Amino acid sequence: MKPSSASRSAADVASDGGKTGPLRGLRVLDISTIVAAPTAAALLGDYGAQVTKIELPGSGDGLRNFAPFKEGRSLWWKATNRDKRLLTLDLRHPRARPIFSALLAETDVLIENFRPGTLDGWGWSRDALWQAQPRLVILRATAFGQDGPYAARPGFARVFEAMGGLAYITGSPEGPPMHAGYPIGDAIGGLFGALGVMAALWKRARAPDLLGEDIDLSLTEGVLKLLDFLTLKQELLGESHERSGNLSQYAAPGGVYRSRDGQWVSLSGSTDAIFAANCKAIGREDLAANARYATNRHRCESAAVLNAVFGDWFALHDLDEIVRLFERAGGTLAPVYSARQIAEDPQMRARGFLQAVEDPDHGRVHLPGVVPRFALDPCAIRRTAGGLGVDNAEVYGGLGLAPAELESLARQRVI
Repeated sequence: MKPSSASRSAADVASDGGKTGPLRGLRVLDISTIVAAPTAAALLGDYGAQVTKIELPGSGDGLRNFAPFKEGRSLWWKATNRDKRLLTLDLRHPRARPIFSALLAETDVLIENFRPGTLDGWGWSRDALWQAQPRLVILRATAFGQDGPYAARPGFARVFEAMGGLAYITGSPEGPPMHAGYPIGDAIGGLFGALGVMAALWKRARAPDLLGEDIDLSLTEGVLKLLDFLTLKQELLGESHERSGNLSQYAAPGGVYRSRDGQWVSLSGSTDAIFAANCKAIGREDLAANARYATNRHRCESAAVLNAVFGDWFALHDLDEIVRLFERAGGTLAPVYSARQIAEDPQMRARGFLQAVEDPDHGRVHLPGVVPRFALDPCAIRRTAGGLGVDNAEVYGGLGLAPAELESLARQRVI
């Protein structure tokens, strides 16, 4: 039986690279690129898994060339591939086969995002992968899944968001569909990928003699799945969910409003009690007592009137006063934060959510911490992602490859 988190010794932790968390001891091999699938691997690493990432020698993961940059190095890369051991290996090269096989033998989870059939073409079919590690859980993340007429199409977050329905419902009614300022489709896919892996690992834990699992993650389906009732509304009501800008379609009043001092606030609240509190905050208790606004359904029918009342009030008050009055009344309102405001927020500071970690180029920097928190087996992020193949010598040396052999492999661009 493995020791509990309370009884782990320093030597135990050091033998696993200093990792802590409920997934400590899980070994993940990440051969994917860009954002979605590497995010799934990073989330598993956040919870304690040891993640080893393989990149193509010379060029590496394309995310290394994504803005923003500091002194020529991608900050996006550093965050998304945090805490991973970084290797280079050309899986297409014949000399890479025994090396990859040795890595697989020590791996629990393999994450890839090549187009369907790519790994098979390199000699790594599912059967070949399971021959190297019979209990291997394989996560395959693609734009549209492993089959169907679109299976061979490439895809990025904007494709997933467009064809998964998210862009269509985002934006103002009179304007075009919109994407967020961040590839949220990739983040959604990463979450579903990590969740799928955990489900497969639970099955494997209950039946250790079974083969692992082969998980087919369509990133477009992930976006649609998150939208939940979209297709049911179309099927049963004959209506496509439409854009409404910042105005809520399911609660009133609800929207984003400008304060007198030029700041922005977001208002929400669908319950009767919260509506009453919001009304109290702006000194309009009469609205809560009005039968026209008795339920959320009634309030949505009068959304234009209520939004105008609250919007006019916000325009006459500064942000600090707005927040103070809503907090006193127990209302549900929040200032719309920039990244700077997030870092300065007392709640963020009190919980220490922005964790100080080591960066090989910029010293101590801060990254968002692990979500959620585990009381008995806490997790931590230790470092940002480093240079191409920075862990080659340590990892490959641990597999028994001598320095001279590593030099030969490097000259042939195998690693």
